[in-house]
Amino acid sequence: MRDIVIKQIESRIAEMVKPNGNFREERLARKQQSLRQRNAEILKVKVNGKVDNITNRGQNTIITYHLHFQNLIKQKQFIYLEEEVERRYSVLDHNEVVKDEEVYKEGHQGDDDTRLIVEENDDQRVTYRYDRLKAVQYAELWWDDYNPAYKKFEVDCTNFISQCLHAGGAPMRGHGNRSKGWWMGGNNWSYSWSVANSLRWYLPSSTVGLRAKEVNEPEELQLGDVICYDFEGDGRTNHNTIVTAKDVYGSPLVNAHTYNSRMRFWNYEDSTAYTPNIQYKFFSIVDDE
Repeated sequence: MRDIVIKQIESRIAEMVKPNGNFREERLARKQQSLRQRNAEILKVKVNGKVDNITNRGQNTIITYHLHFQNLIKQKQFIYLEEEVERRYSVLDHNEVVKDEEVYKEGHQGDDDTRLIVEENDDQRVTYRYDRLKAVQYAELWWDDYNPAYKKFEVDCTNFISQCLHAGGAPMRGHGNRSKGWWMGGNNWSYSWSVANSLRWYLPSSTVGLRAKEVNEPEELQLGDVICYDFEGDGRTNHNTIVTAKDVYGSPLVNAHTYNSRMRFWNYEDSTAYTPNIQYKFFSIVDDE
């Protein structure tokens, strides 16, 4: 059975990298348009697949697997490697694929409770200077893995960003009250730590510890800053990323979890969750001194 599954995945990968394959049709069209606007091009595409688990359920076989995309991109004299990992599952009925989908689509919401209390006293202040390099180093180390020191979420994008910010020195605040502060401890955590929409509102509202100021343009962001995405434009943030590099024009390249990505162009126009109504929020982390 495993050999059959591997052949199925190898066949799918082969279709994806053909000039008229699904990968180019579904994911490269908007990416290529965005690259042209940036005076950039993909020099090489590499796709690897790996089976993660095989489970039998009655007459069906459930296979979870992942595809690792590597795009070598050239922009003027700047060459960098963009990477994405897409986790998928297939359902086989008598060795025939009857369903093949992403496990979690970009923009998928996790914990939905975003109630926040942002009342914090100045006497609780712990001064710190945000270490942007350490935040970026953490984002690069764990972009496609999960630090066992923290709880792993099925929808992990904001948990990952919070870990990066904490690695940069941002102090946790408000332990014990999930609606207050920004923290994780034991088997508990604040909404702002793990929920995309909560972190979006917490960053500019906090007065001590982790806080940020909103800027108007992505080029104003520095390494270690945060971008929030409202894919539908309905006022509710679906996704968060961290800036880990800049392209030749000073535009951010970002890392993220759930649909694990590194060095991805910030606007997410190649995302399956993208809509013309997408709205962004750009937050620059503020030192608390």
